[in-house]
Amino acid sequence: MANVIQNYFPYSLLVFSLVSLILLTWNITLQIQVSNLKKKSREFFAGGKVDNLEDLLLSQAKSIKLLDKDIQELYTISNQINALAFRGFHKLGVVRFNPFKDVGGDQSFSVAILNGKNDGLTISSLFTREGSRVYTKTITAGLTEKHPLTEEEKEAIKLALSSKPLIEKNK
Repeated sequence: MANVIQNYFPYSLLVFSLVSLILLTWNITLQIQVSNLKKKSREFFAGGKVDNLEDLLLSQAKSIKLLDKDIQELYTISNQINALAFRGFHKLGVVRFNPFKDVGGDQSFSVAILNGKNDGLTISSLFTREGSRVYTKTITAGLTEKHPLTEEEKEAIKLALSSKPLIEKNK
């Protein structure tokens, strides 16, 4: 038996060395991978005092719920502001004119005041030597239903619809 061991000793030593080299290489590879995982773990947990991933995920879930609540509140406020913006008057058109071509100046006017849905009113004033008359007409979607519009009122509405700031146009 001792003779067999002596005959195969160099081969056994070679196989043992080869297995040891493979195991050493594998061990080094695993150590490098563990080192990389530790580095990534430190970067991942760098911002907080969290010991494990579960605590981190739970805290992130709570933060997301709070942020979702804030977003919903902002969405509601945005809708309210949008509704107010459509109801408020912010389109204005002004046309000054002379209803009597040969007499007087451009002291008469038509004003169109509209909201975001193009609803509102026109105010027209006719200035004469005897006095001044003021008329108003309701506007729905840029048009009137009850009273016909004068050319000046139509032009004032057109100016208001073009969203230009206070514009005066002489005829």
